[in-house]
Amino acid sequence: MATESTERTLDVREIDGPPFDDIVAALADLEPDHRLRLIAPFEPEPLYEVLDDRGFVHESEERDGGVWHVLIEHA
Repeated sequence: MATESTERTLDVREIDGPPFDDIVAALADLEPDHRLRLIAPFEPEPLYEVLDDRGFVHESEERDGGVWHVLIEHA
C-alpha cells in the first residue's frame, strides 16, 4: 500500500443522494501511486465488482458504529 501522504479520503456519508458518480470521479482522478480511502455507512459490496473491472484492488474494514473504510488503489 502507498504511504499516508498519497492518500485521499472520500466520505460518502457527506453526499446527498447516491454516491456512485462521486466515487467513479474520484477513481478517475486517482494517480497510479496513490490510494483512496472511502468511508461509508455500510459495506459497499456492489462497488467491489466495479473496482475489479476497472483494475483496482481494495481492503475493507468495518469500524465502530458500523462505518466502513475501504482503501482502494490501482492493482
